[in-house]
Amino acid sequence: MLLSPAPAERPSSLRDYAYRQLRDAIVSGALEPGARLRDPELEEWLGVSRTPIREAIARLELAGLVQTRRAKATTVAPLDVRTALAAQRIAAALHELAVREAVPQLTAADLDAMRDANARFAAALRDDDVDAAVRADDDFHAVAVGASANPLLPAMLEQVTPLLRRLERARFSSLAGRGSVADHDRIIDLCAAGDAGAAGIATRDNWSTLGRLLDADHPVEEGAPWHSPTSPATH
Repeated sequence: MLLSPAPAERPSSLRDYAYRQLRDAIVSGALEPGARLRDPELEEWLGVSRTPIREAIARLELAGLVQTRRAKATTVAPLDVRTALAAQRIAAALHELAVREAVPQLTAADLDAMRDANARFAAALRDDDVDAAVRADDDFHAVAVGASANPLLPAMLEQVTPLLRRLERARFSSLAGRGSVADHDRIIDLCAAGDAGAAGIATRDNWSTLGRLLDADHPVEEGAPWHSPTSPATH
């Protein structure tokens, strides 16, 4: 396993730091399906002790991103299309709920934040900058999640979103939602109009893009490993 050095800046929680670095490496493909996760190598890469690493791995296993075998060998989980699409359906329902609850609470500043995120999303898609597109898309939807003031939504979405993002990035050369800029514009307009029901439905449809694309294209073989041409990982 060979990865670029992890960022020097770390949050106060080393467990969260280890989780986020490992999650992002798996989702991006830097750690490919089947990659062996060895504690000494992870300690050297992340610069943290074994305890937060093991706690992070336990969380990643719960999210379906890693697997621990009976011999206690920990590996990156194979790409499972059915599981990822199940995660997508849950994410779509949760984001619909977030928007329905958020619309009555949204401020002008919230709407501006959504517009700004969508502008960054559109620019990233034009530039084929996948990382920036994912960040902007996450920022766009995070506005409603935050405005909903539902304390359970962030943790529930964190449980399913990485599986979905992983499939998007494995299956498509860029973020799967190239049509999502117009979708976002419609969501913003409906939110600004105070139509919580229609905004929720539009958000759910926006999160259903991946399934439609897979139906229109050749499906990924379930459980098959994939190899990113830009992956820095070697095995």
